[in-house]
Amino acid sequence: MKPHHNLAETRTPDGARLSLHEHDGSFCIRLNGQDLMHSVTSTSEILLGDLAEAHLSRNGPVRVLIGGLGLGYTLKAVLAKAKPQVVVEVAELMPEVVEWNRTFMAGLNGKLLDDPRVVVRLGDVVDVIARARPGTYDALLLDVDNGPIPMVRAGNVRLYGDRGLQALKAALKPGGRLAIWSAAPDRSFEGRLRASGFAASAVPARLHATAKRSAYMIYVGDKPVEGEVPSAQRGRKPAKN
Repeated sequence: MKPHHNLAETRTPDGARLSLHEHDGSFCIRLNGQDLMHSVTSTSEILLGDLAEAHLSRNGPVRVLIGGLGLGYTLKAVLAKAKPQVVVEVAELMPEVVEWNRTFMAGLNGKLLDDPRVVVRLGDVVDVIARARPGTYDALLLDVDNGPIPMVRAGNVRLYGDRGLQALKAALKPGGRLAIWSAAPDRSFEGRLRASGFAASAVPARLHATAKRSAYMIYVGDKPVEGEVPSAQRGRKPAKN
């Protein structure tokens, strides 16, 4: 039996232990000993990147923000379809995760960080979005935690409340796409997306390519173009005076 290697570890801002492990060529990041992401179950992370495909072919400058580097699979999916002029920003809270990708996991996806289209932004994706000018991004792809119910950092809930969703929508261009990875279905969050003016949908995601059932959910919110009626308002009768 091939051994398991604990390659490195650090602490999150909330004090939890984040560690990198390797076994027989596969890599896993764990939080307090619990698997957070694994290289052999990366199908949902790839799907998250694939959901931006239609937005990568737009005319003119295209800019994508990926919240959370992880093992680099969402970045890999985006770069596989992105044109040379596309700018792909990767916001990662933990500098150690970036370093692990560049060193221990250079042969996995870490070398993608040297792609000239990639800009790495160390820090909280919430702050990156707050500093963005309105209409900056064609797509926002968020995999910063377990989804709307945070596991890694309690402060991540700021992304998923009403104010956070309004900030995300403001940072998108008209017709832009928001996609959020979630470890479990959350119908209330899908409702909040609609209430915030997004055309919302839930996309089931499998654990791995051959899985018979979907284990995760990706919530997609498309920002309406100017003059388009948001999905939350469609079918409603005009209010009487």
